[in-house]
Amino acid sequence: MLLYLTQYLAQFESGFNVFNYLTMRAIMGALTALLISFIIGPRMIKRLQVNQLGQPVREDGPETHLLKAGTPTMGGTLILAAISISTVLWANLENIYVWIVLFVTLSFGVIGYVDDYKKLILQDPAGISAKQKLFWQSAAALIAAVALYVTATDDVQTSLLIPYFKDLAIPLGMFQIVVTYFFIVGFSNAVNLTDGLDGLAIMPTVLVGGALGILAYVTGNINFAGYLGIPYVSGTGEILVFCTALAGAGLGFLWFNTYPAQVFMGDIGALSLGAALGAVAVVVRQEIVLVIMGGVFVVETLSVIIQVASFKLTGKRVFRMAPLHHHFELKGWAEPKVIVRFWIITVILVLIGLASLKVR
Repeated sequence: MLLYLTQYLAQFESGFNVFNYLTMRAIMGALTALLISFIIGPRMIKRLQVNQLGQPVREDGPETHLLKAGTPTMGGTLILAAISISTVLWANLENIYVWIVLFVTLSFGVIGYVDDYKKLILQDPAGISAKQKLFWQSAAALIAAVALYVTATDDVQTSLLIPYFKDLAIPLGMFQIVVTYFFIVGFSNAVNLTDGLDGLAIMPTVLVGGALGILAYVTGNINFAGYLGIPYVSGTGEILVFCTALAGAGLGFLWFNTYPAQVFMGDIGALSLGAALGAVAVVVRQEIVLVIMGGVFVVETLSVIIQVASFKLTGKRVFRMAPLHHHFELKGWAEPKVIVRFWIITVILVLIGLASLKVR
């Protein structure tokens, strides 16, 4: 929105031309989202406290988590507001990818909101049933998947790129719809499972989102794409603004969510952020790289799958508790130690993922 205003003002003052640069708008998107978080955050937390929208705690969880009972949740509303406002203000709104990614983010946010609302307002501990949640997630993901497929203009956009290998890709055709669906729904639930400790999910989301922004920028720039030997996809560069807005909103939320947390993001935040990462990875054709960079989310999800499968098949548990972060807590690791170590692992995995730009 502000892009069009600055283009108009540039007719009278050439200094406004600086906002035509994607990198400048990306920086402004991050700062705007961060500022919105700092302004709205305290008021939102106070309102959640007044309305007694406190976080329920697992009865079988670590005893230290009992202190978290009653901490305001649904803080993901703040994240979504900051991302949406910043993206609309600074992105090129004629770009189809911007709207698809925003649609995925907000639609999954609505699903998370309804789930949180049922749990906290209606006092229904089950929230949305697993079948209902999967149905609505599937509907939103399939709409986005079909939209991306029908708007694809070349074979690259319907192929699975293999990182670290030059010109190696697997043509998918219509099966690309299935891959898109899997990554959006899969990462939505993966981030949701990871969101169990103060700041555990949001910082890896910021790191991975920022790295995906870099990938979006070089993929959408014909010169950088040619130099790095990666496929060029026209229009994907604009996703950088969304990614920096996500990073800014995430850091703003972390200000209040860091240990000990003043607010939790709830399903409204976790489901939407995970879906956003999946959607962006598909748009920039870096699905496998997302699996690498988001390794913490992947392992957390696998720990739950392994735990459930092992208990059903053998009656024994592999981990003391799943998801994996609870296992380490029960082994005696302090919560901040688990959080920071998972952050460090994410930094390493993000660097490995970004190395795919040169190692090929």
